[in-house]
Amino acid sequence: MTAINQYIELFKATREAIDAHSAGALNALRPKALEALEGARMPVKGDEDYEVTDLEEVYAPDYGVNVNRIDLGVNPAEAFHCDVPNLSTCLYFLANDAFFAARNSDKNLPEGVIVKSLRRAAVENADIVEKYYGQIASLDCRPTALNTLLAQDGLLLYVPKGVVVEKPIQLVNILNSATPLMAVRRLLIVLEDDAQARMLVCDHTQNKQTDYLNTQVVEIFAGKRAVFDYYDIEDSSDSTHRVSNIYIRQQEASNLMVDGITLTNGFTRNNYVVDLDGDRTELHLLGMAMASGRRHVDNHTAVNHRHKYGTTSELFKYVLDDQAVGSFSGLIKVFPGADKTEAYQSNKNVCASPEARMYSKPQLIIDCDDVKCSHGSSIGQIDQNALFYMQSRGIPEHEARLMLMQAFMNDVIAGVRLESLKDRLRHLVETHILGGSSSCQDCAGACPTTKKD
Repeated sequence: MTAINQYIELFKATREAIDAHSAGALNALRPKALEALEGARMPVKGDEDYEVTDLEEVYAPDYGVNVNRIDLGVNPAEAFHCDVPNLSTCLYFLANDAFFAARNSDKNLPEGVIVKSLRRAAVENADIVEKYYGQIASLDCRPTALNTLLAQDGLLLYVPKGVVVEKPIQLVNILNSATPLMAVRRLLIVLEDDAQARMLVCDHTQNKQTDYLNTQVVEIFAGKRAVFDYYDIEDSSDSTHRVSNIYIRQQEASNLMVDGITLTNGFTRNNYVVDLDGDRTELHLLGMAMASGRRHVDNHTAVNHRHKYGTTSELFKYVLDDQAVGSFSGLIKVFPGADKTEAYQSNKNVCASPEARMYSKPQLIIDCDDVKCSHGSSIGQIDQNALFYMQSRGIPEHEARLMLMQAFMNDVIAGVRLESLKDRLRHLVETHILGGSSSCQDCAGACPTTKKD
């Protein structure tokens, strides 16, 4: 029996409960997802774009799925303390895959902006959810299809035409269970024409001895001239497996910043699929991973330029130590007629130990002549000459290594368009390089009281 089959059997046995604890558009897509999954298996090591990653193995354990929405006793207000210093946000939570809102968060939102439980939005804002939900998340991707089959809740962020949200939206994802658990999360983010917003998403794990499978699908729609920043920070545990699929559609003259940061994890596979579906679109796609021990970080990107004057700047950097494994596979495709496209892709990596392994596959497919495109990859070690030079000038080795690593990661951090977050990331990178245990959860401040939506 394949890993998928056990979840198909679960779905068929509990379909009534799954639908009853969800709503509308989420339930409507389940038959198509089931059709896509029957007879299929998860990607295994050696499949295209899965050279070192085996999702069949990741999904094989018998994880529990909370289809009856039993209260597992997760109280974000009591259990979590997090704030980025000097950054005031509108704060929300997904505890496993149940939505909570910090009290008074909605009062800081402009009129017409919606941030709420996706299940609730499927009833109260059915026109929005039915228009956008599942429209760009491909059921040909088996992890996405399985998420669509089982998802019962998540978050809707909707920004109406011309509205600017000054305060960043912060979503804190918390995993907490006494037994192995699969969390099935769904995010739907819609910015209409000329809308602007920024979102910070933080993944954290409590009860870190428990095995978790954190699956999420994120759909981001950016209307004409919309501006949106999406920062995704994973700070979980060695027992956490994360499979994330982010789908983006940009319309004319929209500007997006997407930044995925892996600080602490067990196993991570991130997929980014972007369609630049209008002239003069601009995409900044950044990624940073720091892994030690036996951790595994795999990022795959696919960016499709379909119209004229589009710009993509893509940069992913890894620092790997001990027996960690990293992988990057990136594709930028320029379609016929996408004249004046400028697209740049770079993957740079440092292996800090002889046992660390990095696999890199940058790719360009260009079916248009009038473009400026380039891609590159490098894998190396810490510059021993620079390290020796700094030590000869009286700088202790650990400080010299820190300075070199900080310099290596600086251009990824410099791309962050939130100054307070940029400062916090520099501190977290420093702590991880020095082998400390400080994490995002150690930030000053405490979460406000929360209410379940």
